[in-house]
Amino acid sequence: MKVGIIMGSTSDLDIMKAAMDTLDSFGVEYEKKVISAHRTLDLMCEYAKSARDRGIGAIIAGAGGAAHVAGVVAGMTTVPVIGVPIQTKALGGMDSLLSIVQMPGGIPVATMAINGAKNAALLAVEIFALSDKELETKLKEFRQQQTDKVLNTTI
Repeated sequence: MKVGIIMGSTSDLDIMKAAMDTLDSFGVEYEKKVISAHRTLDLMCEYAKSARDRGIGAIIAGAGGAAHVAGVVAGMTTVPVIGVPIQTKALGGMDSLLSIVQMPGGIPVATMAINGAKNAALLAVEIFALSDKELETKLKEFRQQQTDKVLNTTI
């Protein structure tokens, strides 16, 4: 099983790279693609509807502004969708956050913090670790490393 990472524009890549780097560190396979909810709607429909059959187990969708990528995809698949609101110049990312988090009942999107691509990847890892013991072990080790780092910090 792999993660689909999609974003509305190449301008989102700098933020979404944190998801890719995190998945790489856990050895989780992913595919990445720019898919606009407005400019490439047919591609988005095809991507979402074929995701499960292509082995996608979670989709991380990042977008700024209207940020419809996550919601539109979630409406067309039963694969879990994790939304990453991207910070914007106009409203600092609040527009993106509110667009992603305000989904209608019945079409959930797990919504991260603004620019929260790393946590989106970690949530995908957690989902996959439910049925993958090796990945669960890596996740526990990651968490322990975070704990140890804090405990070993001196000020």
